[in-house]
Amino acid sequence: MKIALDPTPFHHDYSLLELPGVVADCGFEYLQLTPHRDITPFFRHPKADDALVKAFKRACDDAGVGIASVLPVQRWSAPDEWAREAAVRNWKRLIQITVDLGCQVMNTEFSGRPEKPEESEAAFYKSMEELLPIIEREGLDVRIDPHPDDFVEDGLEAIRVIRGLNSANIGMVYVACHSYHMGHPMRDIMREAGDLLRLVHVADTMDHHRSHGLRYITNPPGNSVRVHQHLKIGDGDLDWTDFFEGLGELGFYDRDDTVMCSSVFAEDENAHEVSRYQLRTMNDWIDRVRSGEPTGA
Repeated sequence: MKIALDPTPFHHDYSLLELPGVVADCGFEYLQLTPHRDITPFFRHPKADDALVKAFKRACDDAGVGIASVLPVQRWSAPDEWAREAAVRNWKRLIQITVDLGCQVMNTEFSGRPEKPEESEAAFYKSMEELLPIIEREGLDVRIDPHPDDFVEDGLEAIRVIRGLNSANIGMVYVACHSYHMGHPMRDIMREAGDLLRLVHVADTMDHHRSHGLRYITNPPGNSVRVHQHLKIGDGDLDWTDFFEGLGELGFYDRDDTVMCSSVFAEDENAHEVSRYQLRTMNDWIDRVRSGEPTGA
């Protein structure tokens, strides 16, 4: 298993080519390349030419940091055909960038619209008809997260949609801080996913269902919103014993195709310290699970 850092909290203070050094300074051996305005922006066409891609790879090599995954976010499940076509076009360039970076893993979101689940699912499969042959030809492993506000948010339904693609090159992402939107106990989703679960994001969140649904209040009442945070481990309500033991049950830590990524976005002003804390805490949990020590809080 690779342990990576999502460097998003550093995007505003460091240039793209400085990020690998920052990741190394925080103690990580790998980074996850998340949407960045200079290379793979949200929803839009990639902005890097071959020279910048080579420069970023060289910066990673110089810092001794590997690229564990590339995370694009595109509207490939959009019910609007123009947006879906643009996303497919963008994905083709994103795939080439990933290959040129020497990375074999991409992770992303289902996208689409929850109020139009049938139209969005149809758009997703239509996009994959064109993209899946390229993904398989390049030997990439694409892993998908049922993100809050996607056309599929339910964890078990996400597994069904992935299986529907009938490809060994497509797996699942489990984002810990999305747990309260997934509709089922964490361990049940992990067990059902099995070997499809190949990448996890580690961040805490509050349970927005508590206090009879009044923990968070938006106005006017009934707004169609999704609430979650990306907090450091221990600052929210997640059961980390369940999370880390659940991964251990799957043999996640001993596989060579898995990635665990720290993705805390709530404390940019303390991002260096928080990143180091996350690395220490993740390794501590992993060591305790592997050794059979009690992990209960």
